Amino acid sequence: MKKKTTEKRLFQYALQFKKKIIIGIIFLMIATALELAGPLIAKTIIDEHVVGVEGTWYELRDHDDRNTVEFSESYYKRADRVEESDEVLSTNTLLQIGRDYYLVEGEVPLLGERKAEDNTVYVRSGAEETTYSGQKISINDIYSFFQPEQRPILLLLGLYVGLLLIAGIFQFYKTFLLQQASNQIVKKMRNDIFEHTQRIPINYYVNQPAGKIVARVTNDTEAIRDLYERVLSIIITSAIYMAGIFVALFILNAKLAIWFLLLVPLIIVWMKLYKYYGTKYNKVIRSTISEINGKINEAIQGMTIIQAFRREKQTKDEFEELNTRHFKFQRKLLKLSALTQYNLVTVFRNIAFVAFIWYFGSASLNLESIISIGMLYAIVDLLTRLFEPVSDIVNQLPLLEQARVAGGRVFELLDLDGEEVNQKEIERYQGNIKFDRVSFAYEEDDYVLKDLSLSINAGETVAFVGHTGSGKSSIMNLLFRFYDPQKGKITIDGHDTSNWSRQQVRSHMGIVLQDPFLFSGTILSNVTMNDPKISRERAIEALRTVGADRFIEKLPKKYDERVTEGGSTYSLGERQLISFARALAFDPAILILDEATANIDTETEMVIQHALDVLKQGRTTLVIAHRLSTIQQANTIFVLEHGNIIEEGNHEALIAEKGTYYQMYKMQQGISQKAI
Repeated sequence: MKKKTTEKRLFQYALQFKKKIIIGIIFLMIATALELAGPLIAKTIIDEHVVGVEGTWYELRDHDDRNTVEFSESYYKRADRVEESDEVLSTNTLLQIGRDYYLVEGEVPLLGERKAEDNTVYVRSGAEETTYSGQKISINDIYSFFQPEQRPILLLLGLYVGLLLIAGIFQFYKTFLLQQASNQIVKKMRNDIFEHTQRIPINYYVNQPAGKIVARVTNDTEAIRDLYERVLSIIITSAIYMAGIFVALFILNAKLAIWFLLLVPLIIVWMKLYKYYGTKYNKVIRSTISEINGKINEAIQGMTIIQAFRREKQTKDEFEELNTRHFKFQRKLLKLSALTQYNLVTVFRNIAFVAFIWYFGSASLNLESIISIGMLYAIVDLLTRLFEPVSDIVNQLPLLEQARVAGGRVFELLDLDGEEVNQKEIERYQGNIKFDRVSFAYEEDDYVLKDLSLSINAGETVAFVGHTGSGKSSIMNLLFRFYDPQKGKITIDGHDTSNWSRQQVRSHMGIVLQDPFLFSGTILSNVTMNDPKISRERAIEALRTVGADRFIEKLPKKYDERVTEGGSTYSLGERQLISFARALAFDPAILILDEATANIDTETEMVIQHALDVLKQGRTTLVIAHRLSTIQQANTIFVLEHGNIIEEGNHEALIAEKGTYYQMYKMQQGISQKAI
């Protein structure tokens, strides 16, 4: 099946909120149409009401209406406003020669070169010159000829202002709806990608720095937000605005509009070229930003080690290398953008105006083709407006490509195979565990567990010991379904765990890791994990059971004391006790202690050992331990070496065998005695 392009997938996200987007675009079209009425209204005002006074005027017998002008005790009305009921006495022509106006008897052609001497008017058309008798109109009297135009001019200007106000309302709601839809799109995308990160198998995160994943959830989606909120909004606005301008141009002069349509393929060709180079540069830039985030996250997490081993300069150099790469490609992108934005639009604009001047300049050689001043003003106004959206579109190309590349990175993460989260409750199992010929490898055929079989009865406490790399933690990872075995199967109470979801398998398990992790919040929220099923009283009881109340009761806010990220303000032993209480509060059928007491002081270990005696009743407990003294009471101890069980039995039996366990025990006892 062919993979969908990034553009199509971004478009599909937008379709989920298509109602607001469509309404916003409709509002935009209405606002554009209202705004583009301006040049047409201006043309009407100039041609019909300013320059329009020049032309044929009829002398009437009586003063007829507001369109009638009184001059030299006679009444005149423009030819285009004369009605059938008007009684016409004579025909006259009002001409403008220089800054003066003349009222000439009879109909005089309006085209041609004009001049006047005294009350004689000369009109030259080609080689022929015609003489007319006329009367010069004084400055005061000419105002009477313009007086009938004042009312329609004010009405048209009022109409235009009204249209602009209405357009402003539509523009506001257009912007509001499109930006609201944009934010909802990105909100959903962020929720989807964050939710998907929880469905991705844990092995993906082993080789991925946290900063890189964070960059995709935050930085990349922020670039996509710019796409929906600004870029697409501006491009759609500009495209509709351009379409409206072309419609207006076609109304005024279809031939000229066809010539200017050549701008559209030029813009499309340039967008293709920009996409080719912009994609290359943006891919490196976005990837480098992720690496920079990863490096910063790593440096902050390991700052104590960096400072302890005096690695500040090396860390700075590594960061500077990434930063230099980002700067280098950002500069290339800026050069590409600088070449295209202002310069490209300026070239297009200049070419368009040269074509405009040539078109009307050559047309002026034919007197019949000369256009009116109003038409000229309207076309120049529309051409000036045309390059505003062109400039806006070209200026958005960098952000468009940036968002497209960011979208590709986001969808790359979303395309990783994940598993559906199934929280459907299953009946609490007893805790009978069986590994049946299980083999497991983290990397292809490099098996860390090899054909391993073992059985654990419900309610037993079993321990796993062995040297580093023997496979102890891998057994726990498989049981907890952080990973699945390549061969064999694992059952709980006879149920194959692969038939349950990972959430169902873990629903009756508790785990305490060697390096406990605390979340930002309070001590109580770290125990309850904000699960409404775990009451405050139950959480406090769990903390008291494991002995954490000894240090919690001394805190100012006690159980409501704030916890920072990672719980760095608490000692390792205190964090471990809280982590232990967290597992206990959920009352697990199976409790896993993954070297939980390895880094705890002897006094705290004694507290936990005391709590364990209570906890073991009615649940299966699996312990991974370096300190063999902590597991002497276990029902069964499994000794592992290179992924195989080489010994098993209780403490006394293994000591009697005098095998690997016996040697490990003697070694630890010897170290302890030397320490004493």
